[in-house]
Amino acid sequence: MMSAPTTRSAPHSAPSEHEHLRLRLKPRGPVTGFVDGGWWPRSRDLPAELPALLAVLAIRIGPVERVSYHLEDWGPVPRRTTVDGRRVRLAGYRSQHPATIDVLSAGHRVTLLVVAPETTPHTAHGVLMAAGRRANTDCIDELLLTRADDSADPDEAAQQRWDQDGGPVHMHPAKAG
Repeated sequence: MMSAPTTRSAPHSAPSEHEHLRLRLKPRGPVTGFVDGGWWPRSRDLPAELPALLAVLAIRIGPVERVSYHLEDWGPVPRRTTVDGRRVRLAGYRSQHPATIDVLSAGHRVTLLVVAPETTPHTAHGVLMAAGRRANTDCIDELLLTRADDSADPDEAAQQRWDQDGGPVHMHPAKAG
């Protein structure tokens, strides 16, 4: 019987200034919305990207046991990996939203919006800020449409999406007459 390949990562060390983790989590509090924050990985190599992400998330949710992801959005991924001496199961699903990753510990689940690595920094920043906003309840596809400018005024961003989707166009009172 042949076992699935396992990758090992080096013990986690603090990232250098230019290698900081691009992650934005909602503040602790009541759960709202479809995601618990956003993550902007540098590549589609999930085993290489996970050690830094899981080290940070373990502070919030405890030791990570499992990660699920969209099967077709990442390069080859083994069934398990070792991060900081702990074994983590990796499970890919075609049914999972392509722009999410779920990180599970014994008692917690964190769902992150995954911003594509090739996204421009300006756009990625806006999406991460929106996904990490405390009261955010936007669905995943709406979050991905967020522009960097939208993070400054969530009400204006919602109005723009409403107008773009065929909602009523509001005219300035001086222009209406």
